[in-house]
Amino acid sequence: MNIYVSNLSFNVEDEDLREFFTEYGEVSSARVIMDKFTNKSRGFGFVEMPDDEAAQKAISELDGGMVEGRAIRVSVAKPREERSNSGNGGGGNRRSFSNSGSRW
Repeated sequence: MNIYVSNLSFNVEDEDLREFFTEYGEVSSARVIMDKFTNKSRGFGFVEMPDDEAAQKAISELDGGMVEGRAIRVSVAKPREERSNSGNGGGGNRRSFSNSGSRW
Protein backbone atom coordinates (compact mmCIF):
# COMPACT_ATOMS: atom_id res chain seq x y z
CA MET A 1 0.00 0.00 0.00
CA ASN A 2 1.23 3.49 -0.84
CA ILE A 3 0.93 5.95 2.06
CA TYR A 4 0.99 9.75 1.88
CA VAL A 5 2.56 11.60 4.82
CA SER A 6 2.24 15.39 5.08
CA ASN A 7 3.06 18.26 7.42
CA LEU A 8 6.53 16.86 7.95
CA SER A 9 9.25 18.95 9.53
CA PHE A 10 11.74 20.11 6.91
CA ASN A 11 14.42 18.26 8.92
CA VAL A 12 12.84 14.81 8.33
CA GLU A 13 14.81 12.67 5.88
CA ASP A 14 14.04 9.41 4.05
CA GLU A 15 15.56 7.24 6.78
CA ASP A 16 13.57 9.05 9.52
CA LEU A 17 10.37 8.44 7.59
CA ARG A 18 11.25 4.75 7.21
CA GLU A 19 11.84 4.45 10.96
CA PHE A 20 8.39 5.88 11.80
CA PHE A 21 6.76 3.02 9.88
CA THR A 22 9.05 0.01 10.50
CA GLU A 23 7.47 -0.39 13.94
CA TYR A 24 4.31 -1.50 12.10
CA GLY A 25 5.84 -3.82 9.51
CA GLU A 26 8.04 -4.09 6.47
CA VAL A 27 8.68 -0.87 4.57
CA SER A 28 9.52 -1.27 0.86
CA SER A 29 10.39 2.38 0.38
CA ALA A 30 10.21 5.71 2.17
CA ARG A 31 10.86 8.97 0.38
CA VAL A 32 10.62 12.60 1.43
CA ILE A 33 9.83 14.73 -1.62
CA MET A 34 12.49 17.35 -2.33
CA ASP A 35 12.15 20.61 -4.23
CA LYS A 36 13.99 20.19 -7.53
CA PHE A 37 15.41 23.74 -7.45
CA THR A 38 16.41 24.18 -3.80
CA ASN A 39 16.91 20.48 -2.95
CA LYS A 40 15.07 21.10 0.36
CA SER A 41 12.16 19.07 1.70
CA ARG A 42 8.70 20.03 0.49
CA GLY A 43 7.21 18.81 3.79
CA PHE A 44 5.60 15.60 2.54
CA GLY A 45 6.57 12.12 1.47
CA PHE A 46 5.46 8.62 0.57
CA VAL A 47 5.91 5.26 2.26
CA GLU A 48 5.29 1.93 0.55
CA MET A 49 4.32 -1.05 2.71
CA PRO A 50 3.62 -4.48 1.13
CA ASP A 51 1.27 -5.64 3.92
CA ASP A 52 -2.03 -3.72 3.63
CA GLU A 53 -3.12 -4.66 7.15
CA ALA A 54 0.11 -3.36 8.69
CA ALA A 55 -0.15 -0.22 6.53
CA GLN A 56 -3.72 0.45 7.73
CA LYS A 57 -2.61 0.08 11.35
CA ALA A 58 0.29 2.48 10.76
CA ILE A 59 -2.04 5.02 9.15
CA SER A 60 -4.57 4.90 11.99
CA GLU A 61 -1.94 5.12 14.72
CA LEU A 62 0.42 7.67 13.15
CA ASP A 63 -2.17 10.09 11.73
CA GLY A 64 -2.17 13.20 13.95
CA GLY A 65 0.98 12.09 15.77
CA MET A 66 3.59 14.68 16.75
CA VAL A 67 6.97 14.65 14.99
CA GLU A 68 9.40 17.46 15.82
CA GLY A 69 6.56 19.60 17.14
CA ARG A 70 4.30 19.10 14.13
CA ALA A 71 1.13 17.02 13.87
CA ILE A 72 1.69 14.84 10.80
CA ARG A 73 -1.13 13.71 8.51
CA VAL A 74 -1.03 10.12 7.29
CA SER A 75 -3.43 8.65 4.71
CA VAL A 76 -3.68 6.25 1.80
CA ALA A 77 -2.01 7.91 -1.20
CA LYS A 78 -4.27 8.76 -4.10
CA PRO A 79 -3.14 7.69 -7.58
CA ARG A 80 -1.10 10.35 -9.34
CA GLU A 81 -3.06 12.21 -11.99
CA GLU A 82 -1.51 12.44 -15.44
CA ARG A 83 -0.73 15.95 -16.61
CA SER A 84 -1.80 16.97 -20.08
CA ASN A 85 -0.14 19.56 -22.27
CA SER A 86 -3.40 21.20 -23.30
CA GLY A 87 -5.58 23.58 -21.39
CA ASN A 88 -4.62 26.25 -18.92
CA GLY A 89 -0.92 26.72 -18.43
CA GLY A 90 -0.06 23.95 -20.86
CA GLY A 91 1.33 26.23 -23.50
CA GLY A 92 -0.77 24.77 -26.30
CA ASN A 93 -2.99 26.70 -28.70
CA ARG A 94 -1.56 30.12 -27.92
CA ARG A 95 -2.46 32.94 -30.22
CA SER A 96 0.32 34.85 -31.82
CA PHE A 97 -0.01 38.61 -31.65
CA SER A 98 2.69 39.49 -34.14
CA ASN A 99 2.52 42.66 -36.18
CA SER A 100 2.41 40.88 -39.56
CA GLY A 101 -0.52 42.79 -41.01
CA SER A 102 -3.24 40.17 -40.41
CA ARG A 103 -5.84 40.70 -37.72
CA TRP A 104 -5.63 37.13 -36.29
